[in-house]
Formats: sequence, structure tokens, C-alpha cells
Amino acid sequence: MMISDGFGPASETFARQYYQWLEHKDNKDILPLDEIFVGQSRTQSSSSLVTDSAAGATAFSCAKKSYNGAIGVDPKEAPCGTVLESAKLHKNMLTGLVVTSRITHATPAAFSAHVLDRDNENLIAVQQIGNNPLGRTVDLMFGGGACEFTKNSSANSCRMDDRDLFTEAKEKFGWNVILNKPEYEALQIKDVELPLMALFAPGHMNFEMDRNPQQQPALHQMVIKALDILKTKSNEQDTGFFMMIEGSRIDMAAHNNDPAAHFHDILEYHRTVEVVKKFVDENPNTVVISTSDHETGGFTAGRQVGEDYPDYKWNPEVVHRVRNSTEVLANAWAASTNDVHSQNYLKKVLIQSGLGIEDATHEEIEKITNWKSTGKTVEELSWYFSDMVSRRALLGWSTHGHTAVDVNLYAKGDGTEVLRGNHENTDIGDFMVDFLGLDLDDLTHKLVNCSTGPPAVEFASKATAYHG
Repeated sequence: MMISDGFGPASETFARQYYQWLEHKDNKDILPLDEIFVGQSRTQSSSSLVTDSAAGATAFSCAKKSYNGAIGVDPKEAPCGTVLESAKLHKNMLTGLVVTSRITHATPAAFSAHVLDRDNENLIAVQQIGNNPLGRTVDLMFGGGACEFTKNSSANSCRMDDRDLFTEAKEKFGWNVILNKPEYEALQIKDVELPLMALFAPGHMNFEMDRNPQQQPALHQMVIKALDILKTKSNEQDTGFFMMIEGSRIDMAAHNNDPAAHFHDILEYHRTVEVVKKFVDENPNTVVISTSDHETGGFTAGRQVGEDYPDYKWNPEVVHRVRNSTEVLANAWAASTNDVHSQNYLKKVLIQSGLGIEDATHEEIEKITNWKSTGKTVEELSWYFSDMVSRRALLGWSTHGHTAVDVNLYAKGDGTEVLRGNHENTDIGDFMVDFLGLDLDDLTHKLVNCSTGPPAVEFASKATAYHG
């Protein structure tokens, strides 16, 4: 299964039109997802018409609606068996999670853990390595989030305790752990031993446009490696595999209303889709489903700026001039000193070079320079930079949060014709259960009978919370 977090229908139009403009393509040229469009998914949770990622992912993983914030639990806070767990325990399939967020973030967590509150990533990490009633159910984890496994007396930790989960994972559950790209690149598929964890950042991996290829692989590169490993190893035991892939940072760019970062992560997701489509073509009895948990940002490709009736257009060249995510630019400004030298740095480096904007107004400059005295967060500072681009590009955003809009549903492979049309998000979970012959009720029964609930002391987390 593939999940494009926060990616709504308007963002697909934006990405397609920008790609066509950028590559001088005919308007009949479409993106990889467009070729396998089958319908739409309705996203509301049990607690709200506007879902969060935790409830959205739980709808896929457990085939059940739940409340916003729920990770693998139902509306009554009871744990529910997931498709990943059943694939592992009932079908002896290999399982994998490949994401660009923290591996403990809401979407991967909902397939591999059971906690009442998504912010309890410390406990999610504990469960993911194997400390849960069902034992270890994940064979491969690629992404970010090393801080959740690092004891709090070490640098770059976001644990509230002194548990060294990397050591626990190795000694108690047999995990092989990789924490840098050179070791990851040196992996020889035939020699790989599962379970395998490769985490490339303390927190989330970088936005695609900011990614240093010497330090972090791209999503499609991680997926190529994961597919090679899981296919090779599952062929040895003739069982197949289940993998959840997430384009996590599509959503985070939309939370920041950052159109350039949003596009680059969408395009990288499309590269990944192309990889997976090719794999499905070459491997019979394989299916891919791609959808989003929700839309983020209330995005529109076209915008009215001011009171005059708007022109019918948007300006891709404005987005093309941007060189850094607004998250990177905001962090750079936050680290600077507010003096004459830094004013020049703001105008020349951050705005002219970083955003590609030569006509910044006095009001825009003043808003950024006064930021430190407002008490607002660095995230809110990034919104200032984002708005400078979006206004000039005539791209609209109605929120820094989520919306209730239906999201596109894509699928390829035998049997996916039943997904045509408009579906509840839980129908996608039901499809995976039926296609793989899983038994979620059996696992739910086992979890409920042996569950003691997550310890309340672990609900606090030092990781920066963002409810995507």
C-alpha cells in the first residue's frame, strides 16, 4: 500500500501542470498516478468530519474508523489487529515500512503499534521493535526518527527515558540497525539479514528539495532497495510480502503552505509510484493501492489576491525560482542575529536566492525582521516565507491544517476493479483483508485479551508535535 500524506486532488492538478510546464510537455502528458486512477476515498474519522493522519491510517490498517489521534485502536480505545500484523502472523509474509517521516509517526505507527495517543512515539518505538503482545511483526523499516530509539542521555534523543532501543532491538529481537547512508549503500541484497532497520535522520527526513544525496536516499531509492530485499527474502520462503510506503513530507509542506516543497515531494512520490507500477507489471499476483489519508492546506491552483476580480491563471515560474523549503529558510533566519549584516543576509540570501524573489515589499521584510519580538514559532515564521511565494504564484491555501475533501484513489493489479468509484477509507482496509485472506478479528481478540494498555508515564514526548 502507498499513502501520499496530505495529498489532495488539487495538488495532483498543480503537480501535473507544473511538470508539463517545467519539462515542456504536451498537456496530454500525465503523471504516473493519473494512469491508474480508479476513484476517491472519503476521509472522515469517528470523531470528526476532518480526520488526522492517525485515524486515517488506522482506517486503512484496521479497516475501522477511529478517533483523531488513535494509533491502531478503535473508538473505545481497544487495540485492533492490523493488515501488516495479520500478513505476518497468519500468512507468514514479510513486512516493511518505508517512509520519509519519523518511522514512529502516525501513518507507519498505525500499521505496527497500538497506542491511545499518536504523540506517544516513545511507546510506539518500543512496540515496533517487538515489545508488544503480538511480538515483532515488522521485518524492515526505512525512514527517519532515530531520536525515538536513542536513550535520553545521548545527543539527538527525544526519548523521555534512558532506554537504548537500538541495543534492545539488536539483542532482544535480532534487528540489524543502520544509521547512515554509506552503510545502507553497502548492503548486498543476498547478504541482508532481517529484521533490518535503516534510519537516516534523528527526526523527519529532509524535504526532497533540501535533501543531501550523500546523507539521505530519496523515497524511490529506499523503495527499490526494500522491494529487492523483500522479494528476494520472501521468495526463499515462498510467502510474499506486504509493504506500506508513505510520501510523508507532502503533507508537511502543505501544513507550511510551501508550494515548492509540496511539489518536489509530490514529484518524488510519482517517481516511487513508477517504480512500484513496474514491479507490479513484472510480478504476477501483486497489487498496489495508492491513496491519501486526507487533504492538507485547502490548496487551490489559482487565487484572488486583493479586491479586484482575479485573472484566470497561476504562475509556475514563481515556484520554479524557489531553491529551498521555507522550513530551511525559517530555521536559518531564526539562527541569525537581527543586525545590519543579518538584514542583508535576509534580503540577499534567504529571499533573493532562497525564494527567488527580487521584489520583496517593505511590509514583507518588516514582518520577518519583527518575528523574533512576536513570540511566534519558527513554524509560523516559515508561513511568512511561504506566503511570499504563494501570493506571487497565485496559489491559494485556506488552512495550515487538514480539510474534509475526498481524496483520489489509485490502484493497479488483478482484482482492483472493485475499488472503482467513491469509497469509505475503511473499504481500502477491507480490500487488503480480502485480497490477502487476512483475519484481523483474531488478532484483535488476542490483543484485547492480553492488553494492559500503554503506560501513561510515556505519553509525554520531547519530539516536536505536529498533528498531520
